[in-house]
Amino acid sequence: MNVKDPGIMPYRDAWTLQEKLHAEVLAGGEELLLLVEHPPVITFGRRTENEGPKHLVASKDYLKQLGVEIVQSDRGGDVTFHGPGQIVVYPIVRLNRHRLSVGGYVRKLEETVIAALANMNVPAKRVQGCVGIWTENPKGESEKICAIGVRIRRGVSLHGIALNVTTDLKYFDLIVPCGLIGKRVTTMKKILGDSCPPIETVRENLVREFVAAFSDH
Repeated sequence: MNVKDPGIMPYRDAWTLQEKLHAEVLAGGEELLLLVEHPPVITFGRRTENEGPKHLVASKDYLKQLGVEIVQSDRGGDVTFHGPGQIVVYPIVRLNRHRLSVGGYVRKLEETVIAALANMNVPAKRVQGCVGIWTENPKGESEKICAIGVRIRRGVSLHGIALNVTTDLKYFDLIVPCGLIGKRVTTMKKILGDSCPPIETVRENLVREFVAAFSDH
């Protein structure tokens, strides 16, 4: 599995790159991981196409003042935020090769991130009925640490996961994250404090777990 890490890349540019890489994998190329950080951007998934951005709290004028871009994506799910301090992983893999249904693929993404977080002393879990990866705050309340939104086209995956490492949580006040009213978002930094590993270490842990999860056994 190839790994591409171009660093900071605007969302639309990364989407264009994904499409190019997706075509290469469809044509028989090697599966790969694309890792990026995005400048501040709010993206809407396919779930919002007919309803409009009802889970956008801030006005578009205010977002423009903040320098936050808005993009209608073709991934699954509702609304989320991407920005500095957040690692976004786009696996481009053939589901049939790994004998995965769409639901099975999403569960595998969850399992992979949970394993990577466990390596870094962050206890994480699934929450019934809520896609993504969650952890508990000191009050015992579940908070989302990683969002998932995917698209499968011609059996090959697009989009992926977004893990909050040192992300500024104030940006999430601009939206209802993933359309889940009353649910909060957290970061590794908030959980671990000064013991939070550098983002480069987190990236290495994610790559190691993803490569292991999608390698042939």
